[in-house]
Amino acid sequence: MIEKNFITSGRNTIIHKNRKFDLLIVNGGHPVIIISNRGIGVYTGEVPRKRSEAKKVYQEVIDIGSVECFGEEKTLLFIQALDNKEYKIDYSKINTPAFIKIHQESYI
Repeated sequence: MIEKNFITSGRNTIIHKNRKFDLLIVNGGHPVIIISNRGIGVYTGEVPRKRSEAKKVYQEVIDIGSVECFGEEKTLLFIQALDNKEYKIDYSKINTPAFIKIHQESYI
């Protein structure tokens, strides 16, 4: 079994669990989101095509629509990051300040 650097919770929550790896969230044709131990943002680099390529640069690609994750694209996604904050990603508000917002200052 492959060890993942994240946990899915409920219908739309991802929990980042490994400080060493950054998570790249792919949700259909929407902008790719990067989650690191320092926070969250829109990823502008090239998304690795293979798991082995991602592992070499300490990243893990999460396809929201894959069967291993949620099985469908999401409009609203919650991320519990390693900076002790929970973020809300609202894909209906791309290119606005409300696209990525802090949902909870501390979830622990």
